[in-house]
Amino acid sequence: MEGAIQLINLGKRFIGDGVETVAVNRINLTFQPGSFTAIIGPSGSGKSTLLSLIGTLDKPTEGTIRFGDRDVTKMRTRELADFRFHEIGFIFQQFHLLPTLTALENVMAPLFARKVDFNKKERAESLLRDVGLEEKRNALPSQLSGGQQQRVAIARALVNHPKWILADEPTGNLDTESGKAVFNLLKTLNKEKGIGILLVTHDPNLARQADRTIELRDGSVAFDSEGLALSGSP
Repeated sequence: MEGAIQLINLGKRFIGDGVETVAVNRINLTFQPGSFTAIIGPSGSGKSTLLSLIGTLDKPTEGTIRFGDRDVTKMRTRELADFRFHEIGFIFQQFHLLPTLTALENVMAPLFARKVDFNKKERAESLLRDVGLEEKRNALPSQLSGGQQQRVAIARALVNHPKWILADEPTGNLDTESGKAVFNLLKTLNKEKGIGILLVTHDPNLARQADRTIELRDGSVAFDSEGLALSGSP
């Protein structure tokens, strides 16, 4: 499946003090390119762990993750870093902006050590315009509201032209109106740019607006609105 993300018998276990915890339990899912999927579930259900595995920030204990025809679970560290840079943008609940850099510099930060075939500054300025923060280009994070900081973080996630955005509770630290604005921005990116979105959220109102909703419980898929996932199946 060209461009699709496939999770095949994907599992992640942690061992602490001699006790094994199953965070992700043999999950089988496919995400089509350009789709918008919300992943919900109670705390400890494995949502953030699953997103970290898909984003190659963590390695699975078992199973396979494929992006199109590429098995990322078999990639070496350097190859994996290059893959992440070209394919994935990350947005987190904590904005993770560098406090001594301006909004423009924060958007450019992922490009500092990279050779790219576009003008870095022009790309960052264009993205700040897209998220409505062109006039805040020289502001430090401390001079921005929470919603503005998250929009800078979204621009940063887009700076490398990713095919997928992985967002872990991106509205969790925002007030209702700012959270709605950030979510609407993600929807716009999905519909107008064709960027695939995987959104972890506790907010059922946001989840209902996604194209697809997946609920995790105890590391397994309890519900899939597409009816396609059978966690733990061969």
